[in-house]
Amino acid sequence: MTTQATHDTSVILDRAAVGQRITDDEAMALWEHADLVSLGEAARARRDALVTADEVTFSIDRNVNYTNFCITDCDFCAFYRLPRDPEGYVLPNSLIHRKTEETLDLGGTALLLQGGHHPGLRIEYYEELFRGLKARYPIHLHALSPSEVLHIVKFSRLSLDEVLDRLVAAGLDSIPGGGAEILVDRVRQIIAPKKTTTEEWLGVMRAAHRKGLSTTATMMYGTVDTPADRIEHLRRLRELQDETDGFRAFVCWSYQSGGCSKAGTDHPGATAADYLRMLAVSRLYLDNFVHFQSSWVTQGLRIGQLALEFGCDDMGSIMIEENVVRAAGTEFRLDTERMVRAIEATNRTAVQRDTLYREVRRFPRAVAA
Repeated sequence: MTTQATHDTSVILDRAAVGQRITDDEAMALWEHADLVSLGEAARARRDALVTADEVTFSIDRNVNYTNFCITDCDFCAFYRLPRDPEGYVLPNSLIHRKTEETLDLGGTALLLQGGHHPGLRIEYYEELFRGLKARYPIHLHALSPSEVLHIVKFSRLSLDEVLDRLVAAGLDSIPGGGAEILVDRVRQIIAPKKTTTEEWLGVMRAAHRKGLSTTATMMYGTVDTPADRIEHLRRLRELQDETDGFRAFVCWSYQSGGCSKAGTDHPGATAADYLRMLAVSRLYLDNFVHFQSSWVTQGLRIGQLALEFGCDDMGSIMIEENVVRAAGTEFRLDTERMVRAIEATNRTAVQRDTLYREVRRFPRAVAA
């Protein structure tokens, strides 16, 4: 028997699959009532309309966490250390240079530079680091989440525009979307009360886009957020993308249980089915985003491959190095050969891209005899 909800979601899916904008209420109806197979079919149709259907991109880069000292102490983070903790560190520039050389030797094109909110680091530290890297290596610097940028603003006593201009002059090429978590202040006040507010996070991205910096957008869900909070998060991203067209990709992942830094607290996380459902709803709702990354680093390779059937066109990075998710007890690793094999197993061609989604190398599939 066909219910009214089933009928309504089929109409919404048909519209969304061809790029017609859906409302928050319609997105919620898809989350609550659409069957997973139909959601995946619609999300895949939308994906195939925006990118080459039989190709999947990936990048080779390295996530270098230059410091784990942090005074923000988010309750979901197992990576950070408070000032003066003996396990805390600031990587010497010479070590970051060696990591860069290793990345280039492996065919990499970028460094993802992110770290904790270190109270002793001012803008001069970042300028020296960026200039030193750019003077030595042909590397793209995808660096500093909005919360890190605002931390520099605060502790360097400069305006946001001044900080962005100086960082760009020193070599900053693009900004990752870290620290977004859920862009709903009710949630942020519980899990990360010392971090940026929703408006502050969006404000950094807006300012970056206006200066011509490309950025990514992220969502980490599964802590204290509700499905309605997740839809609100997507709405805020879609509105800013309408305004600036500065986000080049969206990536979401579920909270990794075991990541809580405070004793006696944890969050439920989400199932693999929830992750695929979230991806598909996001692909259909974010009609002004072209690229969606699979988060195989948090979900595992098999679910990462399945994500390509639920709206993703990109497998993200092979992650030469990753420390934050690993600190929460989740560790999945790939090299280039295994990444190519994983993509080809989905009957698609693997294409290495750079951070700005420009083709670097194509891996032709072998023709069966």
